[in-house]
Amino acid sequence: MRIGELSRRTGVKAHQLRYYEAQGLLEADRGANGYREYDEGAVVRVKQIRHLLDAGLSSEDIAYLLPCAVGEAPELLGCPELLAAMRTRLRRIDDQMERLARSRGALADYIDAAERTDGESPPLFACVEPLPA
Repeated sequence: MRIGELSRRTGVKAHQLRYYEAQGLLEADRGANGYREYDEGAVVRVKQIRHLLDAGLSSEDIAYLLPCAVGEAPELLGCPELLAAMRTRLRRIDDQMERLARSRGALADYIDAAERTDGESPPLFACVEPLPA
């Protein structure tokens, strides 16, 4: 099948499919006309990639994990190297969540303090423009 059909069957845009190919996540043969030709297995592969991306994995992580992927969901076969890579990624996510929680807490404290003063003392700085969202 050509890239347009693969795109229709998976709901993934053609430029994303080309990106997956460039990252070594997806393989295509070339027809005599130079067009990409995908086999039926590409549909499952693209769905695996999408699920793994939705889990927050990078394309580099996914390239490492795909040989252990079975089915669309996908189910990952638990070899020691794979488990170590996924645990490392999970730790990174946990660290990011902890940093975000600290940032959120600090920001909430600043908001609370600002609301309590409610103009009782002169501002330390004047906002000319609102802060970006």
